[in-house]
Amino acid sequence: MNNFYFSKKCSGYLLISVLVFGAIGVMIISGLTGWLLTNWKAVSNLSDRERAFQMAEAGIDYYRWHLAHAQKDFQDGTGLAGPYLHNFYNNNGELMGTYELTITPPAIGDTIVTIVSRGRTVSNTATRAIEVKLTLPSVAQYAVVCNSLIRFGEDAETFGPIFCNGGVRFDGLAHNLVSSAVEKYDDPDHGDDDDDDNYEFGVHTHVFPTDPLPPASVPTRADVFMSGRQFPATPVDFAGFTADMSDAKTSAQNGGTYLASSTKSGYNIILKTNKTFDLQRVDNLVSAGGGCSDEYGEDGWGTWSIKNTTSLGNFPIPANGLIFVEDDVWVSGQINNYKVTIVAGAFPETAATSKSITVNSSLLYTNYTGSDQVALFAQKNVNVGQNSDNDLRIDATLIAKNGRVGRYYYALGCGNHNRSNLTLYGMMATNYRFGFAFMDTNGEIKSGYANRQIIYDGNLAFSPPPYLPSTRHEYEIISWREVR
Repeated sequence: MNNFYFSKKCSGYLLISVLVFGAIGVMIISGLTGWLLTNWKAVSNLSDRERAFQMAEAGIDYYRWHLAHAQKDFQDGTGLAGPYLHNFYNNNGELMGTYELTITPPAIGDTIVTIVSRGRTVSNTATRAIEVKLTLPSVAQYAVVCNSLIRFGEDAETFGPIFCNGGVRFDGLAHNLVSSAVEKYDDPDHGDDDDDDNYEFGVHTHVFPTDPLPPASVPTRADVFMSGRQFPATPVDFAGFTADMSDAKTSAQNGGTYLASSTKSGYNIILKTNKTFDLQRVDNLVSAGGGCSDEYGEDGWGTWSIKNTTSLGNFPIPANGLIFVEDDVWVSGQINNYKVTIVAGAFPETAATSKSITVNSSLLYTNYTGSDQVALFAQKNVNVGQNSDNDLRIDATLIAKNGRVGRYYYALGCGNHNRSNLTLYGMMATNYRFGFAFMDTNGEIKSGYANRQIIYDGNLAFSPPPYLPSTRHEYEIISWREVR
C-alpha cells in the first residue's frame, strides 16, 4: 500500500517536471524560431535595401549615359514632364524592381543638372534614393588654363589648379595640381634647338635641383608641386569655345542683351551695384603719340584707352545675366549680388574682325562668397590698356579665346609705361601666354605692373557666372548623397 502510494506520488512529480521542462523547451524553441525569423527578415530586408540601392545607382549611371548622347535632353527622351519610371532586370531577364528618375534641368545660363534616382524592389518592401549633381566642366575649374606653353617664375605662388595644352615650366610654389597635355616639349625660353635630347617634361621646374630630362623618372618635387603634377593629360578643347560663343550670341538675342556694332571704336560698359549698367559708345581712342610705337610688333597693339564717349543710357542686367557685344568693349564698375557674363565677338569669325575686351579701371565685387561673379569672354584679347589705373584690381573670370590675357609693351616714350600694383581675383583662360609685365635681362621691369597678384576664386568651381565655355563635353559628378 505504501509502496503503491509512493510510486503514484513520484510519478506525479515526474509529470510536473516533464511539463515544466517541456514548457521551457517550447519557450526556448519558440524564442530561437522567433530570433531566426527576425534575423532572416532583417537579412532579407538588408538584401532588399541593397538591391534598391543598386537600382538607384543604375538610374544615375543610365542618365549620365543618356546625357552623353543627348546633352540638352532633360526629359528622358520623352518630351514630357517627369518623373520617369524604368524597369530593372537582372542578367537572366528577371524583373528585380524599378528606378524612378526626377530630373531638375540647369538654371538659365548654368550647366548643373540635379538627378534623384529612387530604386524600389519588385516586392515593394524596400526603397533607396540617391541625389547627384552633374555639370559640364567649365574653364572656371582652373585658376589658369592655356592653349600654349607657359612659364611661372620664382615669385609665383598659385592656389588653384593649372592646366595647359602646351608645356609648363613652373619655378614658384603650386598649392594645387599642375597639368599639361604634352608628355615632353622643347622649352623656347632655353634657346635650345628641336633636338629630342633637349626636351623636358611636360611639367618641369628649374628650381634647384633642376629636373632631369626624359626619359628619366619624374621626381616628386613636393617643394614646388605641393599637390603633384600630371602629364600628359586630356587636352582642353579651345576650338570648341567658338561654338560656346555662338550659343552665347543666340541666347543674348533671345533673352539677354545684344549690342550690334557701334560703327565707332566700341562700347564702354560701367556695371552698377543696383543690377544695372551704364552704356556708352566709344567715339575715339587716345592716340599713341609721336614718341610711342609698337617696338615688338605685337598683334593688335594700341593704347586701348578711351578718349571720347557718347552716353547711350542706363539699362538693367538681363534676367539670364548675358550681354553680347558685336564690337570691342571696355568694362569697369562694381556689382552686388548678381552674376553677369559679357561676351565680345563678331561673326563670321576672322582674325581681322575678332573683338577684344579691355579693363583700364577697377572692376570689383561687393561680396566674395560666390554671389558676385563677372565673366569677360573675348574673341581675341583681354587687355589692360596704356592709360590703366596705377593700382588696378580686376575681380572677374577672364577668357581670351584666340588671343591672350595681358598688357602690351609700352616704351618709356609712351607715358604710363610703368604701373605699380595689379590684382586679379578669379581665373584666366588664354589662348596664348599671358603677361602684364616685360622684363629686361637683369629682371627689372621695362614696362607693365611691378607687383602682380593673381588669386583664384574658389567659388567658381560650384558657383560660376553664366555661359562659360566648357572644357569637356561629358557631364561630371560634382556632388553625391543618399536622400530619403
